[in-house]
Amino acid sequence: MTGARLALYPKQLFLDLIDHGRGVGFFTVVAGTAVLGSQLVVVYSQYRLAFALWCLAALLWVLLTYTIFTAFTVKQQKPSFAEGINGAWLLAVVATEAVSQLATLLSPTAGVHQGQLLFLALCLWLCGGMLYIWMISLIFYRYTFFVFSASDLMPPYWINMGAVAISTLAGVLLIERAPGVPFLMQMTPFLIGFTLFFWATATWWIPMLVILGIWRHGYKRFPFAYDPLYWGLVFPLGMYTASTRRLSEVTSLPFLLPIAHVFIFAAILAWLIVFLGLLHRLGTILFVKQPR
Repeated sequence: MTGARLALYPKQLFLDLIDHGRGVGFFTVVAGTAVLGSQLVVVYSQYRLAFALWCLAALLWVLLTYTIFTAFTVKQQKPSFAEGINGAWLLAVVATEAVSQLATLLSPTAGVHQGQLLFLALCLWLCGGMLYIWMISLIFYRYTFFVFSASDLMPPYWINMGAVAISTLAGVLLIERAPGVPFLMQMTPFLIGFTLFFWATATWWIPMLVILGIWRHGYKRFPFAYDPLYWGLVFPLGMYTASTRRLSEVTSLPFLLPIAHVFIFAAILAWLIVFLGLLHRLGTILFVKQPR
């Protein structure tokens, strides 16, 4: 579908790509490709197909990262700060960490190139962390120093948490690969400390986002209706669950495991609610007569 859009409407696609609000959404292509590759490794041990997806994800990451952020920098017509920044910008972090994560999972099959692949995964993990620090600073500034209405609190703001959740998982995988890899073994305390930093940040965001959601729908009475953007809320909950479970196992912190046992149900419930909303929307479109 994206290929068809590129062929039929290249100008409109390019305008979306360099738009401050919509351009960052293209990073879902990178994240989705890399996460699918990770699933192929973890569930099916399909390393060759996963490696092909990693190559595609890495290529897309390079093209999109330097196209989008170069365009944001040099374009003459720019939105105001309050209108231009939102939680979806952190999809750049999710994409970076997803590529890092898949590289780490593929490293056992890299043979003599295992060290180089793990070094690349480490660099991407660190780049994703730096991107998060830059972007969350801007987003937090937007939160606290500009008027914030209920309509501004879109579901992608949950990526504030999801971006550091996937960073946690990418860090855990690097810690797991450290034995037998000299440069990673030397960095193990740093890897553990920075991974816990990501997890603690993700955990801090959860009560804040829940409170803001209550403020939006309870106090401000903003209508609760299906929006495709709500899928951006489901992913962070699932990723937080997975990262907490793996962090508990790899760092020998068993008291964290009950958190994952609780959040798996929150993630499933969120998925179910959004999926039912999708079915309701499709049913409304297909079976309810629209006024002429």
